[in-house]
Amino acid sequence: MRLPGRGLHEGPPAEVYFDGKPYDARTGETLAATLLANGVRLMGRSFKYHRPRGILTAGSEEPNALVTVGRRGRQRPNVRATMQEIWDGFRARSQNSWPALSRDLMAVNDLAWPLLGAGFYYKTFMWPRGFWERVYEPMIRRAAGLGHLSGEPPEQASEKAFAFCDLLVIGAGPAGLMAALTAGRAGARVILADEEARMGGRLLSETHEIDGGPGHAWADGVLAELAALPNVRLMPRTTVTGAYDQGTYGALERVGLHAAPRADLPPECFWRIAARRAVLCAGAIERPVAFADNDRPGIMTASAVRTYLNRWGVAPGQRVTLFANNDDAHRTARDLAAAGVTVAGVVDSRDSAPEGDWPVYTSGRVTGTRGRLGLRSVTVTHAGGTREIPTDCLAVSGGWNPSVHLTCHMGARPVWDEARLAFLPPEGAVPGLAVAGAARGRFSTRACLEDGAAVAAEVLEALGFDATRTELPEAEDDPYRIAALWHVPGKRRAWLDMQNDVTVKDVAGAAAENFRSVEHMKRYTTQGMATDQGKTSNVAALAVLADATGRSIPETGTTTFRPPYTPVSIAAMGAGGEREGFAPVRRTTSDAAVRSRGAPMVEAGLWYRAAYFPKAGEKAWREACDREVAMVRGSVGVADVSTLGKIEVQGPDAAAFLDYVYANRMGSLKPGRVRYGIMLREDGHVMDDGTVACLGSDRYLVTTTTAAAGLVMAHMDYAAQVLRPEMDVRLTSVTEHWAQFAVAGPEARGVVASLLDEEMDAERWPFMSCGPVGIGGVDGRLFRISFSGEQGYEIAVPARYGASLWRLLLAQAEGWGGGPYGMEALNVLRIEKGFLTHAEIDGRVTAFDLGMQRMLSKPDFIGRAAAMREGLLDEDRPQLVGLRPVGAVAALPPGAFLFAPDAAAVREAAEGHVTSAAYSPTLGTTLAMGFLARGRSRHGETVKLVDHLRGVEVLCEVGDPVAYDPEGKLVRG
Repeated sequence: MRLPGRGLHEGPPAEVYFDGKPYDARTGETLAATLLANGVRLMGRSFKYHRPRGILTAGSEEPNALVTVGRRGRQRPNVRATMQEIWDGFRARSQNSWPALSRDLMAVNDLAWPLLGAGFYYKTFMWPRGFWERVYEPMIRRAAGLGHLSGEPPEQASEKAFAFCDLLVIGAGPAGLMAALTAGRAGARVILADEEARMGGRLLSETHEIDGGPGHAWADGVLAELAALPNVRLMPRTTVTGAYDQGTYGALERVGLHAAPRADLPPECFWRIAARRAVLCAGAIERPVAFADNDRPGIMTASAVRTYLNRWGVAPGQRVTLFANNDDAHRTARDLAAAGVTVAGVVDSRDSAPEGDWPVYTSGRVTGTRGRLGLRSVTVTHAGGTREIPTDCLAVSGGWNPSVHLTCHMGARPVWDEARLAFLPPEGAVPGLAVAGAARGRFSTRACLEDGAAVAAEVLEALGFDATRTELPEAEDDPYRIAALWHVPGKRRAWLDMQNDVTVKDVAGAAAENFRSVEHMKRYTTQGMATDQGKTSNVAALAVLADATGRSIPETGTTTFRPPYTPVSIAAMGAGGEREGFAPVRRTTSDAAVRSRGAPMVEAGLWYRAAYFPKAGEKAWREACDREVAMVRGSVGVADVSTLGKIEVQGPDAAAFLDYVYANRMGSLKPGRVRYGIMLREDGHVMDDGTVACLGSDRYLVTTTTAAAGLVMAHMDYAAQVLRPEMDVRLTSVTEHWAQFAVAGPEARGVVASLLDEEMDAERWPFMSCGPVGIGGVDGRLFRISFSGEQGYEIAVPARYGASLWRLLLAQAEGWGGGPYGMEALNVLRIEKGFLTHAEIDGRVTAFDLGMQRMLSKPDFIGRAAAMREGLLDEDRPQLVGLRPVGAVAALPPGAFLFAPDAAAVREAAEGHVTSAAYSPTLGTTLAMGFLARGRSRHGETVKLVDHLRGVEVLCEVGDPVAYDPEGKLVRG
């Protein structure tokens, strides 16, 4: 019921709908507060047994009150009613029930609970074997899930954003406010993020005074000062969901979910926050106690009752009983009595407890409850006997769990504290992240204020800021007194994980079946695997497991905490990741000039490159391609090769690192030299080929194929971070930083020399050399390398000069009788020379298959052991060969299979396949490359090429893949 005159929220009146029924509300309050104010206690059904469920908490840890909001493209399932703000006309509906929430036919599962205990699916669905695909799996898929998506695309896209700060303060309770205030006054760039719509944390839910006034008023004053500081950013409705490497944090902001949908307001924004330091002030979560039938609607945590009472002005019941093992919960009784709500009694598990103007039952336990769709009474056993207390709300408190989750996101485990009966955050588990306030067991208001200021001052000093001492306000400093109580033994089921229907008996049963590891117990019972990730149930479940296995709680340990802290929609996490956001269109700096010449564009990786450059009178692409090939072979051609992957490798161990990731030796490269190399996967197969240029004693530039640039970068990152973390090396992708152009042909030297600021000395630029050059006053790089087989150079300049250099190169080339050439001609040129692309390096080939076995001469590199396996060195393996038709010129389509001349063209008789093919105007025949069993020993033989799809059958001569200038004289000339 709503209590006039109480609470901090006085929004305009509104009408909301839940399951189609209208309710009076106040704009901006949570759906949970609205429904409680209207006497609604049943809000959902549990996952497995479909038991009635009501509100348990008042925050993001809520496991029960999950609803579906919106329809069609705006439908959002599994929304926590405790976090969802309402507006006039707001609509929500319950989920996981049919045909109605109060009459759910699937509740028949609860009658069969003795057959459906933890692990029943592992035993039941194994037999009969043939039932899995036809019966079990379809049945499970229909029953799985709580809420459901609409299946329609979202009507409005979420956003992503980036932020940078000196100090990220996570949580805006008393500790977070003091930390942000201390840092803000010191001049640091501060971000204060809190998951609630109104900042203040527990100060909004308590009646404590600070400096003689209400705690929420003090919080409002601090927030006003912070909002006025230009170096402070306040981010309400923002949950920091994960801690990642190098001070990066993920955060989810609810941008437009608190108001009626607007076209100009995205529903959510996923932030990547890079912070020099962070302070976790996320507070603590109250845990319940497990006892018989403790899951009925109307049973809540004691702190949640205070929140609805003091913040929202709503009494969750007319006669409220409390059950606790600590002093903190007695605040709830005092606040209820002050609001005029009847306190039916306080059941305290300890031998002595604070007195009040209500019955206090010491040495007490709640041993049972009554009420099908809502609580009606509780049964209490205490020092004076047993009695039944009529009540419609039971406030339960088993103590507080500090919110340690983010401190464990990099694999650390929290530390058990026997005095507080809780896990505390490990020290230094996340570099740059400090913890303050209730998140590390400082539970009084005074302790939180002191800790927030002190920890912030320490962090600021490390950052180089002068943090003046902030005067602390006066606040309560009550001690935290608690006695261990995790569950009350009894014959009826006592619930731990409310959403997944995990009971004390399930955990004990897991231990009895030898699932004694906490991780095994979790998976056997599904404890802690609900949407709240066990925030209210994990510690009690660990205590039950410890008792069942005869171990202490520290010996039992905890499960692994992983991001995200609260659920994050895929639409928010992947915001912008659709259409071109998923596969960006990447254009070279020469793109506009290339298109102006009428060049058709083809996609290469994510880049668009010119296929060929047609001239007037040319009717087919082959005419342009043949002309461009002849132009490169006869004079000079220019091609944009900026799309090749470029990775700078720097550091004292750069040479050793490259020796480790490449199959051939790279560390011996001298400054100014370039070397070709291949890179293997860990399974011994070739990942990519490319060049390494030594730019200095500890600086190298790696080039990769266009298609594999991202793959190679990820592979090298993994090697640096995981396989060789001791090496001091840094990797930077600079593909987009440099525009690079190939100049190839007999006149290439003249074209390049005409553009350089200094005279070009032929002896200084031998084949496979590199170095800095000046081009019109711009610092660039020159590489003497070739992918055409002709004398070739590649010129690189910062990307902003790329378009200008392209125009200059073409003007010079055309003056020498040359011009631009595209991908089609480039492919012909490289096939004539037997150069490789990913058509050949398709993930299935080894260095042995490519004829590059001699490059594997070092004692250690990635993939060496696997590459030396007997099966990968078998002479019968398909080996790289060149092919040309016997007799008249004929098409040799890629993908065709190779057979012995007299063999039937069937799969079993296939001896190889074709990877690349093109007509060579230079040699006047079609050339192809492919893999043929024992290919290197079969040069001069004839094989049959068959392509059933295209109806092609051709006899081919097997030869060396290098068909043009096999001695390589031209490329070195």
